[in-house]
Amino acid sequence: MIRLTNLADYAVVVMAAAAREPSAKLSAARVSDLTMIPAPTVAKLMGTLARGGLLTASRGAAGGFTLARGPDLISVAEIVEAVDGPIALTSCVGGDVQDCAMEGHCAIRGHWPPINQAVRAALAAVSLADLVKPAAAAAPVPAPALAD
Repeated sequence: MIRLTNLADYAVVVMAAAAREPSAKLSAARVSDLTMIPAPTVAKLMGTLARGGLLTASRGAAGGFTLARGPDLISVAEIVEAVDGPIALTSCVGGDVQDCAMEGHCAIRGHWPPINQAVRAALAAVSLADLVKPAAAAAPVPAPALAD
């Protein structure tokens, strides 16, 4: 199973909460109340997302966080990358080799970049605006045919 980290998942939830209240300056406490994510985690994520250029922070009594761009201009890929770094399914792609015993003789390594690009493109195709729309009713998935 391929999964986002918990922080990347929470970051998407935090950004969706901000997108639902686009004119409000949101505090970490308010976003925590909206999302049920612990306030310290929300505060950490909002700082990370602000450093990543996805939120804008303002200080003072009337301060808080707002989206840096419209929700239609922020992709899920950008949110994930702001928290986890470049999207890659394996650690050997992108120069981040971490003690892979197969590094010197792996015949598959060169095939990962297009796969990673496809995954990133799929996440880039979904905007924050898409996420705050009501989810469409899922169509039933047909069961695969069994071979006799």
